[in-house]
Amino acid sequence: MDGRKWLRRIGVSVVGVLVFGLTLWATAALYFDLPFTPLRKPVAVGYMAGLSSALFFYRDRRGFLITVIGFVVVLVWWLSLTPSHTRNWQADVAEIPWAEVDGDRVTIHNVRNCDYRAEFEYTCHWETRTFNLSKLNGLDIALTYWGSPWIAHPIVSFDFGDEGHVPISIETRKVVGQGYSAILGFFRQYELIYIVSDERDVIRLRTNYRTGEEVYLFRTVATPQQARGLFLQYLDQINRLHNTPEWYNALTNNCTTNIAVAAAASQGERTRWDWRILLNGHSDQMMFDRHQLVTDGLPLADLKERVHINTVARLADKDPEFSARIREGRPGFSGQR
Repeated sequence: MDGRKWLRRIGVSVVGVLVFGLTLWATAALYFDLPFTPLRKPVAVGYMAGLSSALFFYRDRRGFLITVIGFVVVLVWWLSLTPSHTRNWQADVAEIPWAEVDGDRVTIHNVRNCDYRAEFEYTCHWETRTFNLSKLNGLDIALTYWGSPWIAHPIVSFDFGDEGHVPISIETRKVVGQGYSAILGFFRQYELIYIVSDERDVIRLRTNYRTGEEVYLFRTVATPQQARGLFLQYLDQINRLHNTPEWYNALTNNCTTNIAVAAAASQGERTRWDWRILLNGHSDQMMFDRHQLVTDGLPLADLKERVHINTVARLADKDPEFSARIREGRPGFSGQR
């Protein structure tokens, strides 16, 4: 077989994979995101059957063209779906935060402070808290794992010294009865929310009340100026979301991509993309390689063992000094409260 035949076969294979991928995505988009729930399955099945029939009868460029046209039609419809602030939200995401900045004085409204009795049994209080940017010392990052080592959830916690820590968690905003699904995260099922909270809420929820979640709390090398820049970027995004809702997307608009974009913007730099931003279970290795963590000279494996906080968090539980206790004796936190 000569080279041209091999190239033709490779080209046909690539087109086949592309056609399959476009058809599969469009079918899934119809199945998950069509507003009229009873029509989701029949419309999705009909779309898949129609495209399959076209490809069977037109085994040439016409079949590919029909597939592309079908995909474009679905994509245009899908992009027209608009997020909303007025839905039947779960109690823990019922309010969205917003902030006022007056010089060094920052006032944040709708800071979440939930009193947990169990993972799904809680009473949420929405508070207004004020902080002074001149007291911002640096920032920490908590990574939560719940199964796969490839996926984690990061929470950035800003250290305001004697004014406390301000953790901000970028999450999906779910309606009553809705759970999180990694597959649904690629479609238009969840709005995006920045939860500004208390560590006795957003971190203790994961260490003390959820089953099978492991939390690692790292100190970063960020200077007060760098922490200030990132914090203000967060506030800008929080206020933007307060005014204009956005869709969460597991690939493009999620907990880790937003941190990466905000961190770069705060320094006036372009985002340094890395495969570990998407497969963020390895973001600790990425930060370690970039010298962004305080390590006290430890290799990453030993550092992770030292910053694993589940046991001490359970002991601290409702202690008002929860934030101080989960940091005691850990790399990067000597002398901190």
